[in-house]
Amino acid sequence: MAAVRPTPADPTPGLLTARESGDQRAAPPELGPDSIAVLSGPTFMYTDQAGDVPPGSIGGLVHLDTRLLSGWVLTINGGRMLVLRSQTLQHYSAQFVLTNPELPGLPPDSLGVRRMRYIGDGFRERIELVSFRTEPVRLEIRLAVAADFADLFEVKSGVRDRSEQISRTHNSGGTALTFSYANGDFTAQTSVRTSPPANRIEGDDLVWELDLAPRQIWQLDLHVPLPPGLGVVEPVKGDISEVIHGRVDDPLRRWLSDRALTRSDNLVLERVLRQSRDDLGALRLDLEIKGQRVMLPGAGLPWFLSVFGRDTLITAYQTLVAGPMLARGAVLALARLQGTRCDDFTDEEPGKILHEFRSGELTRTGVKPYNPNYGTADATQLWLILLSEYWRWTRDDNTVRYLRDNALAALHWIDSYGDRDGDGYVEYATRSPEGLGNQCWRDSPDGVCFADGRIPVLPIATSDLQGYTYDAKLRLAELADGPLADPALAQRLRADAAALYERFNRDFWISERGGYYAVGLDGDKNQINAKTSNMGHLLWSGIVLPERAEQVVRQLMSPEMFSGWGIRTLSNEERSYNALGYHLGTVWPHDNSLAALGMVRYGFRAEANQISLAMFEAAEQFGYRLPEALSGYARDLMMFAVPYPTACSPQAWAAGAPLALLRAMLNLNPVDGRLVIDPDIPEEFGRMTAERVRAFGRRWEIEAVGRTGHVRLEAG
Repeated sequence: MAAVRPTPADPTPGLLTARESGDQRAAPPELGPDSIAVLSGPTFMYTDQAGDVPPGSIGGLVHLDTRLLSGWVLTINGGRMLVLRSQTLQHYSAQFVLTNPELPGLPPDSLGVRRMRYIGDGFRERIELVSFRTEPVRLEIRLAVAADFADLFEVKSGVRDRSEQISRTHNSGGTALTFSYANGDFTAQTSVRTSPPANRIEGDDLVWELDLAPRQIWQLDLHVPLPPGLGVVEPVKGDISEVIHGRVDDPLRRWLSDRALTRSDNLVLERVLRQSRDDLGALRLDLEIKGQRVMLPGAGLPWFLSVFGRDTLITAYQTLVAGPMLARGAVLALARLQGTRCDDFTDEEPGKILHEFRSGELTRTGVKPYNPNYGTADATQLWLILLSEYWRWTRDDNTVRYLRDNALAALHWIDSYGDRDGDGYVEYATRSPEGLGNQCWRDSPDGVCFADGRIPVLPIATSDLQGYTYDAKLRLAELADGPLADPALAQRLRADAAALYERFNRDFWISERGGYYAVGLDGDKNQINAKTSNMGHLLWSGIVLPERAEQVVRQLMSPEMFSGWGIRTLSNEERSYNALGYHLGTVWPHDNSLAALGMVRYGFRAEANQISLAMFEAAEQFGYRLPEALSGYARDLMMFAVPYPTACSPQAWAAGAPLALLRAMLNLNPVDGRLVIDPDIPEEFGRMTAERVRAFGRRWEIEAVGRTGHVRLEAG
C-alpha cells in the first residue's frame, strides 16, 4: 500500500491531533449576531446583548488566554431580562439597558435595568434597578456564575471538564465567591466581589432579596480582579459611572493625542480612519515572552489577542503613514524572539521570526507548541520588509546597524531553511504533530487548493512567499548599500532577486483562462492552479512582469473575484468557492489594502481607488470598523455587506487597512529624507488633510484633492 502523503489538511499522516486552524468554531446562537465585547489589552468580556454569558457558549471573561468566567447570567424573579438597547461606549466599556418580561407578580416593563461595565483594573460591572410600579415590589436578584478556566484553544473547539480540580470558597459575609484551579505549575483564580453583599450563595449563584419602593434605585457593584502581572498597557481606572461617562483620565486618549490625524470632506472616510486609530490603540499588549517584555498590538478579538508575527508586521507596515513607533517596536521585539535552534515541536529554526505566542494552560504545560510557535513561512521575509520600510521613513541608521545580525540570520533562514530542497523557492511543511498545515497567510487547512478543489501535497511554495522573498532581498540590498555598508552583499542579493524574478515568472504563470499566477507549487512542483487574491500580494511585492500587470489587475477586478465590496480570496469560478469560506471566497480588508498598494505601484490608480471606495463603504455598514473578513456575496445581489460569521473585530490588520488605502490614494512615499505624494483622490472623498504625519524625526502636513496636493513641514 502506498504511503499517505502529507497535505495541509493532514500534515502529519498517522498522528491524530487536535490542530488549530484559522476557523474552528462558529459563533453559537446563544450569543447572537449582535454580541457585545469589551476589551483592554489581552483581556475581554464577550456576552450576548443582555450582557449575559450563557454556559456552554464561547462567551466569557478571558485574560491571557484563560477563561476566568464561563457563565454570567442575571435573572430577576426567575426570568432573564429583555434588551432595549446595548452597545459598547469605548473599547473597554459598554452599557446595557434592559427591562423585565411578564413575570409572576411583575407585569412587563415594570423595571428599568441598567448594566454598566468596563475592563481596566479588573472587570467591573454595576447593575442598577428602578421600579416604575406604584406599590412596593418584592424581587429576587440572581447572578449565576461559572468559571471553567478553559484555555482559549479549547473555547474554540471543545472544553475539557476541569470541575473536579476547581475548588470554591464562599465568603461567610456574602461579599465574595472565589473559584481556584491548579494543574501542576499552572494556577488560576477567579474572585467575584460584591457590594452590597449577597443575602445568600446557592451553589455558584449570588442571590439578593429586596423590597423595592416606587422609583427607588437599587445598585449592585461587582468586581473581578485580574491576576497580577503584565497585560493591559495602561488600564483605565475609576468609579464605573465616571468611566462610562468619560469623566476619568483615559490613557488611550492621551496616546492618541500625538498620533496622525486625517480630516476629509467625506465624513465616512474621516470616521473610519478615526475608528482605525482607536482600535489599534485598544489592541496594544504589554507581554513577557521568553523573558522579554514586548509592547505590540494583539492580532484581534476574540481569538487572537496575542502577538503574531505576520499580523503584527503587516499591521506595522500599513500604519507607517501614521508614524514609525509601531514599526520600530515590531522589528525590535520580534528580533529579540528570533529563532536560534531547530525544534520540531514548535517549528523553530535559526533566524526564523515567530508566528504566534500564547500563555494559556495548554501552552504553559507543554501540550500546545505556542511558547512561542514558529509555524509560518512568511514572517521572516515580512520582518526584513518592515525593517527596510521603517528605515525609509526614518533614516534610522543606528537601529538598522543594531539589527544587522538579525537581518543576516533572517536571510540565512530564507536561503537555507526556507528553501527546503534548493530549488530557489521558499516552501513549508510542518515537523510538529501540532503544526499548522498551511504556513502562509491562507492558513486554514483548505486555504490553498487546486481549481478543482483538490488539496495539494506538501511541501508547498505559495506565490506570496516568493513575492515577499523577492522584495525582502531587494530591500536588504538597499540597506547593505546604505547603513550596513556591505556592497558585496548588496550585489549578491540583487543577483538572487533577479534570478528569482525570472524563475518565478516562468514557473508560476498560467496562460489559460485569461492569464494569471498560480497560488503555488505543490510538493511535486505542479502548479496549484486556483485563482486567488494572492495575485494582489505579488503586485505589492513587485515580482509581476510589467507586461503582465494589466492581466493580473483584470483578473482581480473581474466579477468572479471582485464582489463589489472587495477582492475575494478565491474566484467564484473555482470548485471550492464558498462565500462563507475562511479563505475560499471571503473578502479580507488587509488583503485588499496590499492589492491596492500593488496596483498603485504598477500605475492602476482607478482600480486601486475602486477598492478603496468599496472598503470605506463597507466599513460604514459595520460602525465604521472593518472586520477581519466579509462574506464574499456579490454586492449587486445582496445590496449590503454581509459579515463573515466569526470575524475578529476589532482586528489589527483590518484596522490598519484604511491607513494603507489612504497611502495608496495619496501615493505617499518617503524619498531621500522628504515625503512625496502623487495623489489620485476619488471625487467622493473630496479634499483631505493629514496632520502630525511623522517621518525623519519631523512632523508633516499633507493636503490633497483630486490629482493635486502638497506636503509641508509643520511649524515648530
